[in-house]
Amino acid sequence: MYQLLIKPLLFLKQPEKAHYFTFSLLQKICKIPGVPFWLRMLFYKKDPNLERIIFGIKFPNPVGLAAGFDKDAKCIDELANLGFGFIEIGTLTPKPQAGNDQPRLFRLIEDEAIINRMGFNNQGVDAAVIRLARRKSKIIVGGNIGKNKLTANEDAISDYEYCFHALYDCVDYFVVNVSSPNTPGLRALQERKPLTELLARMTALNMQKNKPKPILLKIAPDLTNEQLDDIVAIVQETKIAGVIATNTTIERSHLQTSKSVLEQVGAGGLSGKPLLKKSTEVVKYLHQKSNGAFPIVAVGGIHSADDAMEKFAAGAALVQLYTGFIYEGPSLIKEINERLLKNA
Repeated sequence: MYQLLIKPLLFLKQPEKAHYFTFSLLQKICKIPGVPFWLRMLFYKKDPNLERIIFGIKFPNPVGLAAGFDKDAKCIDELANLGFGFIEIGTLTPKPQAGNDQPRLFRLIEDEAIINRMGFNNQGVDAAVIRLARRKSKIIVGGNIGKNKLTANEDAISDYEYCFHALYDCVDYFVVNVSSPNTPGLRALQERKPLTELLARMTALNMQKNKPKPILLKIAPDLTNEQLDDIVAIVQETKIAGVIATNTTIERSHLQTSKSVLEQVGAGGLSGKPLLKKSTEVVKYLHQKSNGAFPIVAVGGIHSADDAMEKFAAGAALVQLYTGFIYEGPSLIKEINERLLKNA
């Protein structure tokens, strides 16, 4: 149904409008008695062999929804019906911000890809906390946090601290996002000194809590091997729980989309099929370089069960979907879980 009916209709709309239309549609149909049950029967795969205990959390299955899809935690209960093992909200910032000017979301249909330059558009972490308090689903939720655009890098730690304290009672794990290409200067925080300081502070705050929660770092796919070596060292030094690899890429090589179209689209992070190999290489490098010392959540280019298996083979403990979910629909979640059971 998704490929034959829903996707063609959605792809007639401008991408950002299609996104919000999808949210509205999902919220409305899930209010119809019996529909949530029907969706769970159709897409949810429950089996003890799918369960994973990663950084102290028991995941019912290892296929999650990546950050960026439900930034403001508006649709967690509805999305939980589609078979995900966990959902990551955000990126959230202390203050609400509109993000970059529209249009800022573009489909590259020939490449089964998306370019976005959203710019951490969100209604602020405090608004998300109110929604999280009202949710009914018990699905595992991760909180992806960042800094406001107008916050200088030297003051960034305070933004992450604010989000950490605000979300602490509402999420199961945290993700420190310093890898979006759409907030000016943000990726500079991936350099060794500022990143070590940021993660050390987050770890210190976490250890002050009665029940510390896993803190992960989300990194870009465009880092050099030397920078990835630094990431391994920093993760081990600051004792955070793991890494999410990867965010979107600024690279534009080997695309089917014409150069003229790409020039018209302009700047932004590329996600989807073209990111698969690059993202998997980062997962593999981190896993081998660290000797599997910490869990890696793999995201980037997963459009099929085969793609997900590549991530697991490279060393991923969990996987996340975003662009593949948009292009392939919720059946992709079930397909990956069924392949895992087949291979068990």
